[in-house]
Amino acid sequence: MNPFNRLSLGFSPCPNDTFIFDAMVNGSIDTSPLSFDVYLEDVQTLNEWALNGKLDLTKISYGVYPLLKDKYRLLESGGALGSGVGPLLIARSAIPPEDVPRLRIAIPGKNTTAHLLFSMAFPEANQKTFMLFSDVEQAVLNGSADAGVIIHENRFTYQSKGLHKLIDLGEFWEQQLNCPIPLGGIVAKRTLPPGLVANIEKLIESSIVHAWKRYPELSSFIREHSQEMSEEVMRSHINLYVNDYSKALGEAGHRAVDQLVSTFEQLNSR
Repeated sequence: MNPFNRLSLGFSPCPNDTFIFDAMVNGSIDTSPLSFDVYLEDVQTLNEWALNGKLDLTKISYGVYPLLKDKYRLLESGGALGSGVGPLLIARSAIPPEDVPRLRIAIPGKNTTAHLLFSMAFPEANQKTFMLFSDVEQAVLNGSADAGVIIHENRFTYQSKGLHKLIDLGEFWEQQLNCPIPLGGIVAKRTLPPGLVANIEKLIESSIVHAWKRYPELSSFIREHSQEMSEEVMRSHINLYVNDYSKALGEAGHRAVDQLVSTFEQLNSR
């Protein structure tokens, strides 16, 4: 067997990722001769694995991409990027933006896009605690953090828990840089042949097209990994994070990623 015919693939259990990869990893589209060993993990774990070169193909936060460029290449398809999709900074009560730098902030992972966008907006904030994205909301509620950066499904649930939005970090990015927000991308090891990588990009795009044809049906694969979300939240997740940029980054998408890399370099040169 060709050593590249069986590949390790990592993505998160969030509905946007399971929606994207469902058909590709569960036999609804023809992927022959390729097959995939699938790992579903939170994005911070995937970021750490990517830094160690563990998987052939993996979802990452764009915030860690500048540290991976020599080891992994960015795929054209499968990622999350767009307008109005960014992380939110929330707290138990309304707090003026000028007070944020002195607060204890819960951040969903060190090498995440959420952390990069927060650092861009509040470069002087240094009381940060890094944790799983799913723990941030509770840290704010129980007072172990004064404020927190939320992503994924927490964007749709924080208000029902009495929490307040202090700033939309995605809006801040868009206003400052006038480009879409790169949240998470799919990367492939640079040791994989370019022709194989191009084929994988086409398979991911086909998997997305297949999923949209079935939508609004939610497959058992999406449901079983949805972490007890309501159907409304699952659909909101998919509608927000799976878009034309997921099928192909295109020129605008690549410009946004280049801008993020530049922003990362500027923040880390201080």
